[in-house]
Amino acid sequence: MKIIDKTPLQDENGNINIIARVRGTLKYGLNWYSELEAQKTVVAQIDRLLEKGFVLIRNYTLPNSEIVIPLILVGSSGISVMFVTPAKGHFEAKGDQWNTVTSSGLSVSAGRNLVDLIDKLSRAFQKYLESQKINLQVPVEAVLIASDPGAQIESLRPIVRVVRSDAVKQFASSLLQARPVLRTDSIYSLADRIVTPRTPEELLLTPQTEIGGAADKPASRAQAIFNASDPSKQFDPNELGFSFEDGSESETAAPSIQESSPARPLPRPKAAPAQKRTFGMTNSQLALLVGMMIVECCVVIGFGAFFLLNQ
Repeated sequence: MKIIDKTPLQDENGNINIIARVRGTLKYGLNWYSELEAQKTVVAQIDRLLEKGFVLIRNYTLPNSEIVIPLILVGSSGISVMFVTPAKGHFEAKGDQWNTVTSSGLSVSAGRNLVDLIDKLSRAFQKYLESQKINLQVPVEAVLIASDPGAQIESLRPIVRVVRSDAVKQFASSLLQARPVLRTDSIYSLADRIVTPRTPEELLLTPQTEIGGAADKPASRAQAIFNASDPSKQFDPNELGFSFEDGSESETAAPSIQESSPARPLPRPKAAPAQKRTFGMTNSQLALLVGMMIVECCVVIGFGAFFLLNQ
């Protein structure tokens, strides 16, 4: 399997030093580094199971945005957008909900809705493909993977695919056995198109790309709607109608959607308001930075006092 690593803040050897860890934590949240380590565990498993004909793109930042897509797996069966969590405990993935199951058996909403998060990420990536004039026969699959064996997850018709740590092998096997929709040459060219997006000027001269050999087949109604937008425009995350601002413990909740009359379309959800920033950082990030500075000062003073007392 070919791996294209776009992880921000890491050096040429794939390592993240302490300064980069602080910067990444301030920019992406407290869960950032632990999730990167969890990714490595799952990527190593998948790499052993999927050989030729698959490309894995790691931590790709969508152009003109700060949206990082954790794992993008391109194979003969299509594209999967995957999020790996190191969380442990008892959880419930029900519809668009991600709940924590207490010792008494009660399900309470988790502080961070991982099901909603990976669903948003997959939709954002689908929108990005659309802006690059890339059309697929099958939709992008959203996959939530738990890397820790201590994560016990009960799935009740979740809107995304949920994979426990002991089912990664079965997940890879299902990809190998799925009906192929992409040729091998299409897989590598598609991965290249993803990581090297074309400019608006180039897109004006680029014909619509049908990935998977569907050019000689009539487009489905869903695909026709998907192709109807103007792909010459750059990808704009503000058009998605939701925010990816990642706090220390919570994720912005998806807007509540209620069924309306078939003749009356649902109103488009408004984008979540941006948090106020000071020096480019949110209040929680500033508080974290101040706390880390205080800890470092205490360590320096402690070493200084120890050195003086031993003179």
